[in-house]
Amino acid sequence: MSENVLSGSRNVAIVGPYLSGKTTLLESILSVTGATTRKGKVVDGNTVGDGSPEARDRQMSVEVNAASTEYGGICFTFLDCPGSIEFAQETLNALVGVDAAIVVCESDCDRVLTLAPLFQFLDDWEIPHLIFINKMDRTRAQFADILQALKSVSSRPLVPHHYPIWQGEILTGFIDLITEQAYQYHPGAPADPIPLPDNLKEQEHAARAEMLETLADFDDHLLEELLEDIEPPQEEILQDLKMELGGDLIVPVVIGIAEQDFGVRPLLEALLREAPEAAVTADRRGITSADQTPIAQVLKTYCTPQGGKLSLVRVWQGTLTDGIVLNGIRTGGIYRVFGQQQQSLTEAGAGAIVALGRLDGIKTGNTLSPDAQLVDALPKAERLEPVYALAIMPEKRSDEVKLSTALSKALEEDPSLVWEQHGDTHEVILWGQGEIHLRVTLDRLRRKYGLPMTTHAPQVPYKETIRRCVNNIHGRYKRQTGGHGQFGDVYIDIKPLPRGEGFNFSETIVGGVVPKQYIPGIEMGVREYLTHGPLGFPVVDVAVTLTNGSYHTVDSSEQAFRQAARIAMQEGMAKGQSSLLEPVLFVTISVPSNFTSNVLRLVTGHRGQVLGYEAKPNWSGWDEVQVHLPQAEMQNLIVELRSLTMGVGTFRWQFDHLQEVPDKIVDRVLAHTNNGKS
Repeated sequence: MSENVLSGSRNVAIVGPYLSGKTTLLESILSVTGATTRKGKVVDGNTVGDGSPEARDRQMSVEVNAASTEYGGICFTFLDCPGSIEFAQETLNALVGVDAAIVVCESDCDRVLTLAPLFQFLDDWEIPHLIFINKMDRTRAQFADILQALKSVSSRPLVPHHYPIWQGEILTGFIDLITEQAYQYHPGAPADPIPLPDNLKEQEHAARAEMLETLADFDDHLLEELLEDIEPPQEEILQDLKMELGGDLIVPVVIGIAEQDFGVRPLLEALLREAPEAAVTADRRGITSADQTPIAQVLKTYCTPQGGKLSLVRVWQGTLTDGIVLNGIRTGGIYRVFGQQQQSLTEAGAGAIVALGRLDGIKTGNTLSPDAQLVDALPKAERLEPVYALAIMPEKRSDEVKLSTALSKALEEDPSLVWEQHGDTHEVILWGQGEIHLRVTLDRLRRKYGLPMTTHAPQVPYKETIRRCVNNIHGRYKRQTGGHGQFGDVYIDIKPLPRGEGFNFSETIVGGVVPKQYIPGIEMGVREYLTHGPLGFPVVDVAVTLTNGSYHTVDSSEQAFRQAARIAMQEGMAKGQSSLLEPVLFVTISVPSNFTSNVLRLVTGHRGQVLGYEAKPNWSGWDEVQVHLPQAEMQNLIVELRSLTMGVGTFRWQFDHLQEVPDKIVDRVLAHTNNGKS
């Protein structure tokens, strides 16, 4: 491969649940292919992936890491993706730009459920993927049981490439089901061919027959050969594997122990033989332009501590050259990425994944091209809805002016973040996918932008109203200060409105007892009072009617009537039997069906009302539960939900209505409010 030109790369995402060993697998791949001379370890903080301080502090992937290497004459670019559900947006954005994915999982039947959302996305996008069953030295399950568990969460049939060889409880090698050759593992070295163990011949033949029968479901010629007991040539089997994997019709399965390099070379061979080429992927995405106008797509955005911006892009078509103008912006360099390192390139051809410098204003998922008509033409992963929030504030008041700029950059790096200045509570609220997700973001704000933050749970935006009508409430404002004084005099009626009606102001003045030019001031005074009612919260669902009043020809003014209206509201609202209201959300919870009953109990334990549940569309074995849930009960819902569902449960929500807070909770809310702890 040229030192300054990239073209013809094949791109593979490494995905899977947290702690499945993805970063360790990448280290093994880079070592086996000669890209590194020494394997790093996650616990030692010296891996190519997980190079950011936030990742190394937690010994977990928190963003996509890219690294390129060569194997079999092909340039492979691997994207090591986070496994935690809280960083799933990173993974989904990256998957859009790859040719294939390696799904890394542990050999634990009880944890395969954690793969379900990932398999669903891969199949929805028709992304070819293989399974690498890692940590085979730690399993107590039979290989057949592991496969059966995996089949329960995959909508595509599994095609095992290997059958394990055990000596007692030690994994010593594997049988290649395509060639029927047995191999013995050696740490840090290629496996040696050995004779097929006699005690495994029957199991191997049965596993191979199942593999061929699965492939025959997609190949009539192979089916005829099997029916006639004709042994199919290896070339035909390999061609079927390549065709079916490329079409996302099957899921090949290989086994190994990444920490010892076991199974890594066979995995690379499978990618070399069976994974689709970059041109095939581009064609599947519908990118078939004949003029070869450059087209690229942003998979990940990095904001470096020095302030520079790097956009990791997949080149779908044409060739990117240094200084090319994309979407009206001149690029500031093309780089090959290897963990935290970058190597300058002069160009990158179709199929390459490279980083582009200084694409200001360009966001993750954007389509890039010199042709403006192609901008935003390619589909991108949907943004995950936020499920967890923290109210944040700079430790130093002088840093508040820098906060919005820093948060904007944080959102460039991580599109699953949302921030808002809440209109009722006046808090800056940061939304994300979980507590760890937000803590990582806060660490970045501190490290990159010098913004240490304090945090607390967001205040609930309570409201209040009244239960009964109060009439003929008098408000008079009279002040004499020398010269012209101030005089305003009003009578108002206040009545409650049905929930959700908001606020209504009207007047029934006759005879000009209050001149029309002062009435807007009266309404303004009423509205000002409503921002802070007797209980300390904004007032809603009331109607105020101006019924009478008087004025002074010299001393009356709009400001005086405004103050008179506030006085009347203060007196009237105190007599209206105030009622505290809380926001209630409409929440749709998505969970595997075997956890639905647990979720129903969780909801009722949080003062929620179950509206019903039904099968989740296009998700086999999943339910959607619709509930009404008070916002005050939402803060840790995602934490409890994930705890109940092995981390895969999630929800989406929207405001639905306001309802009265139960009496036994009102005192607690008011006590916290009075202590400044709402």
